[in-house]
Amino acid sequence: MISKDRINASLNHLSTDRIPVDFGGTPVTGIHVLAIENLRRYFNLDYKPVKVTEPYQMLGEIDNELAGILGIDTVGISPKNNMFGIPNEDWKEFKTPWGQTVLVPGDFNTTTNDQGDVFIHPEGDVNVQPSARMPVSGFFFDALIRQEPIVEDKLDPADNLEEFSEISENDLLYFKHEVEKHSDSDKAIVANFGGTAIGDIALVPAMNIKKPKGIRDVAEWYMSTMMRSDYVHEIFDKQTQIALTNFGKIYKEVGDKVDVVFICGTDFGTQDSQFCSEDTFLSLYAPYYKQINDWVHTHTSWKTFKHSCGAVEPFIKHFIDSGFDIINPVQVNAAGMDPENLKSKFGDSIVFWGGGVDTQKVLPFGNKKEVEEQVINHCKIFSRKGGFVFTTVHNIQANIPVQNIIAMLNAIKKFNGII
Repeated sequence: MISKDRINASLNHLSTDRIPVDFGGTPVTGIHVLAIENLRRYFNLDYKPVKVTEPYQMLGEIDNELAGILGIDTVGISPKNNMFGIPNEDWKEFKTPWGQTVLVPGDFNTTTNDQGDVFIHPEGDVNVQPSARMPVSGFFFDALIRQEPIVEDKLDPADNLEEFSEISENDLLYFKHEVEKHSDSDKAIVANFGGTAIGDIALVPAMNIKKPKGIRDVAEWYMSTMMRSDYVHEIFDKQTQIALTNFGKIYKEVGDKVDVVFICGTDFGTQDSQFCSEDTFLSLYAPYYKQINDWVHTHTSWKTFKHSCGAVEPFIKHFIDSGFDIINPVQVNAAGMDPENLKSKFGDSIVFWGGGVDTQKVLPFGNKKEVEEQVINHCKIFSRKGGFVFTTVHNIQANIPVQNIIAMLNAIKKFNGII
């Protein structure tokens, strides 16, 4: 099977010649730039600075040479502008706080404080307040809250919709070009067209906007889902209508060449429980998810991808009823997220895109044998009757021991009968 057929068979819960693999197809299945450099060195690939494709989390480009070694079956497409509103073009070198030289977009402009912390600014404009900070001892950026004082009777949902608008002709041409560029390959295309955040907390602070208005504080936003639910409904309703209009325009340009579309990264789980009740999910989020998924399934062949970290077992049935085809990252070390239970209860109805190995404890801190045992065990469980794409539980972080990453890759090959 070629990669595209392998992914699509698994998405349709059919058997495949081997377990399909995704690294780098989405902003939640990526690899940190330092880990990529370590892998390139391990495999004796020619040195070149790793390109930072997603600077918020400092995720790197996995070029075709490395992708072939890792056995990747996907290729990801994201908007031209990154999380900071900076176009991913005109690459230049940048020295990170940990000493790695990487490639960043030409408008990636930063400032530093006396401690050596790095600050990045919306659209790369250093004349405006920074929107994120990378501590000198850190490996990625944290959003900076730039919430203006809230005047209750002057709150306007339009302020929280500033970053959501009808797609421009330039962006349409960009997506058309990117899809066409990859459509002749054998890889499955995973597209993140944007515009369907529906409360994704990573996007609430609007790190791409110079002077964000509305509710932009993380804590204030979570409180608003209860205290100002009518306000949030207005935002979600308008955002959904804009998104569906955009999807219609995008589909005319790319058609069914796209295999998977990333819909939303809103997290509903903590390590031990859920962020909200099931009733809140059903009343506040599910109606908009269902509109989006229904449109996609009515008009396209795309499969829809839902990301949510944490202990979301009680919500999976609602994700399914809302029309999602895929759940990620399958945080197997969170409460109630036992792989056998998840596969038995939901394996016929949703694809598990993740859960291959725990990235909180086993991959960073286990030994090679522990990594191999967990990978093989999870592959046995999740791959029954298809419906599984292997990736780690969220992104592979900077300081994961390279020998453990290799143990993971070898375990996948061992399970697939390649070695």
